[in-house]
Amino acid sequence: MFAAPPVIETEIFARVPVSLRATENPRSQTGVARDCFLEGPSFDRDGNLYVTNIPYGQVFRISPKGEFALVATYDGEPNGLKIHKNGRIVIADHKEGLLMLDPKTGRISVVADRPRGERFKGLNDLVFARSGELYFTDQGEADLRDQTGRLYRLKENGHLELLMGSIPSPNGLVLTPDERILYLAVTRANAVWRVPLLADGSLGRVGVFVQLSGGTGPDGMAIDAEGNLAVCHIGMGSVWLFNPQGRPIAEIRSCAGLLTTNAAYGGPEGKTLFITESETGSILKADLTVPGKEMYSHL
Repeated sequence: MFAAPPVIETEIFARVPVSLRATENPRSQTGVARDCFLEGPSFDRDGNLYVTNIPYGQVFRISPKGEFALVATYDGEPNGLKIHKNGRIVIADHKEGLLMLDPKTGRISVVADRPRGERFKGLNDLVFARSGELYFTDQGEADLRDQTGRLYRLKENGHLELLMGSIPSPNGLVLTPDERILYLAVTRANAVWRVPLLADGSLGRVGVFVQLSGGTGPDGMAIDAEGNLAVCHIGMGSVWLFNPQGRPIAEIRSCAGLLTTNAAYGGPEGKTLFITESETGSILKADLTVPGKEMYSHL
């Protein structure tokens, strides 16, 4: 048994202002009516943090000073969000598929919504490789009874590949610094899977990297330059930090609610972990010692 890892406390960086919350007729998210539900944190080159507001089809931009601005509102359910090197935003939308957002105009366009003539189950999260290839998860309502979630790869030439099926609730995903391994959060199995990416484009043997307990399960994830993995444990109110061998090295504990949904590294030196806490509509932050892995948007 591992000893309990040290606890790192968080502080509130910003909260969704009342003016941007649905104080009347709130919509349901995770079975509860909420005035907002944040996900998809990702930084642009100017240090602005973008997040999604799932049930309201919104994308917010948060300045380095914590000031919120509404970038787009559309008829969708945006979840994961990453920024392409051309500055445009790619969104994994549960309702509408894979989308592109121009942050200057707020215009939404479809990248992919009907692979092989059928709609996705419900996209969840995404990550860019250095090559420009995009990996994303199609979670829908998959769980241990309905193990039909999928992992896709979209190549730079537009070719879409189904890499894995039969996954009980695929969620967040990150690539190791050398991009030989993809870590995949499998929420309803309460585990993070290790997916080897081989040079010929195929997959190696997939296995469990970390098995969690309690809460609802792992949600979004982030990784630092040394390969340490930050796993948002929704329902636990924690972000667990694991070293490349899978040993727990820290618990980053929410100072707000229990719905720690996703995280991204940012700040002047890239050593601050920013966490979406969706129970209270807050962005939390914790100062760490290792900078985050350089994202595709910074190339």
